[in-house]
Amino acid sequence: MSLPRKTRILLVLLVLVVAAGAFGVFIAFGPPGLYAKSESPEFCGSCHILQTEYETWFHSGAHQRIKCIDCHLPNNNLPDHLLWKTLDGVKDTVKFHTGMVSEPIRISAHGALVVQANCQRCHAETVARVNIERRCWDCHRRLTHQHAGVIAALTP
Repeated sequence: MSLPRKTRILLVLLVLVVAAGAFGVFIAFGPPGLYAKSESPEFCGSCHILQTEYETWFHSGAHQRIKCIDCHLPNNNLPDHLLWKTLDGVKDTVKFHTGMVSEPIRISAHGALVVQANCQRCHAETVARVNIERRCWDCHRRLTHQHAGVIAALTP
């Protein structure tokens, strides 16, 4: 007795989805240290496109003790964090390998919302006393990658 064609197609699709999910879990958590390494500033800075941003972070003040993902990925819950880590990682990889990276690198609208939310999360006590209608870096210009640390003194 053979299965109807529609059932066979659904089974094949189910197997493919499960296999893709298992492959994704293996890539994320399987190879030793890959997940932890991909969350390090050194990993972000290993892409030569981000070298200047890495250097300004490395030589900056208070934010030197936090990782890129602390500002640039949602940190409200793990599923949201993992989803955007995957989406941004794939987007950045494709843009890099296709030569579509803008010079200088500009933050996307979604990225700006994420950074703003993370600023407000980390600095909640201070934020409670100020107007939150503006973006944090509108006033704190020295915290942007283009204007922080030694790089600001060296670039015109």
